[in-house]
Amino acid sequence: MQIDFHTEQLIRLALAEDIGRGDCTTVYTVDPALQARAVVWVKEPSRIAGLPLVERIFHMVDPNLQFTYLARDGDDVPDRQVVGAIFGTASSILTAERTALNFLARLTGIATKTRDAAKLIAGTKARLLDTRKTTPGWRSIEKYAVVTGGGCNHRHGLDDMVLIKDNHIAMAGGVRVAIERARANAGVAQKIEVEVDTLEQLEEALAAGPDMILLDNMSTAEIVQAVAICEGRVVLEASGNMTLARLPEVAATGVDYISMGALTHAARSVDVGLDIEPWLAEQTGDAR
Repeated sequence: MQIDFHTEQLIRLALAEDIGRGDCTTVYTVDPALQARAVVWVKEPSRIAGLPLVERIFHMVDPNLQFTYLARDGDDVPDRQVVGAIFGTASSILTAERTALNFLARLTGIATKTRDAAKLIAGTKARLLDTRKTTPGWRSIEKYAVVTGGGCNHRHGLDDMVLIKDNHIAMAGGVRVAIERARANAGVAQKIEVEVDTLEQLEEALAAGPDMILLDNMSTAEIVQAVAICEGRVVLEASGNMTLARLPEVAATGVDYISMGALTHAARSVDVGLDIEPWLAEQTGDAR
């Protein structure tokens, strides 16, 4: 995982939010010279995502903290699995703890939900896509968690590709005119996708030649019809009202992609924890 400038700023904001003018509890109660060893562990079966962020957060608080990976992003771990260890000044570990755990819990939750969803469509041609229904400011790392869970990323933002949705169609005056206007203005590398709600709109879209067509909120029977109409001439994405229970039947229709906003907006953070124990500063080597 590459931690870019935006993610660095996000971490700094999170630490500033949590620490404020200082960690008064730790300052008042913990000897600043005390060394400690701590372990980060996951309290339920999970697909891990976000450990590089955990390491970065501890190092931002105190560059002298030593972080050891005991698992890697993408690993499936059982409950009560230790995934990382930290050694160094106890007060620094305590100050960084909550911010680090918040990132790990959220991203691991998304990766785990994505893993569970992807398993349901394994063996079909369909691939799982995320959406832009992400936590403001967290999009890049939440989309990273989706990929870690076995899903694929749709567009990152509005500047990535053309996605003509129902409101664009209404303002443009129809499916075909919207596609034609987009085609006239888009760069050569920009894909054009259009959302359709009915089979009639699908026929209109096919005539205009987009790169992808999004079948929005269609029944499974309608999706089967849409796949038959298109005969492989265009990439098809199914979206809307996608639940884990429904994924296998939609994948069986022959669509290329299934998008689920729930991978990010409805993912539950997993339960993670950090346990710390005092450590004598003079002890080194294997004892760490």
